[in-house]
Amino acid sequence: MRVIGSSGEQLGIMSSREAQLLANEQGVDLVEIAANADPPVVKIIDWGKFQYQKMKEEAKNRKKAREKQSELKQMKIGLKISDNDLNIKVRKMREFLDDGDRVKIIVIFKGREMAHREIGNELMSKVVSLLGDDVITEGKTQMNGRNLSVQVRRK
Repeated sequence: MRVIGSSGEQLGIMSSREAQLLANEQGVDLVEIAANADPPVVKIIDWGKFQYQKMKEEAKNRKKAREKQSELKQMKIGLKISDNDLNIKVRKMREFLDDGDRVKIIVIFKGREMAHREIGNELMSKVVSLLGDDVITEGKTQMNGRNLSVQVRRK
């Protein structure tokens, strides 16, 4: 079998007994790295340290994978919102979209505003147009109780 030392150097091809004796001299373990290779590859390493480093690497990879997932952010807007407040909310939504997140825009109807759903639809289309051309809506606008909502994301 091909033996690799603890610091990564090639120690050559030797019998399994010789490799085990060499590992015992150094007080560490002999670990099979590639069993299907010809000849099989083993490495002289501290097994506990190897497992710990492997666990840390997997945790780091999981963390990176979680960071890349896009989140769903929500932005709630009332029907009587002023233009300035609307521009601030649109700017914040653009920041979310630039970060790779999806945004759920919710128009909230209060009291007798439910009688004027067309105003909510106009407000929703205004917000989507203010976000720009590089934004697409995921599905149609939906009415859920007293809320009108739609999800948007970058193209």
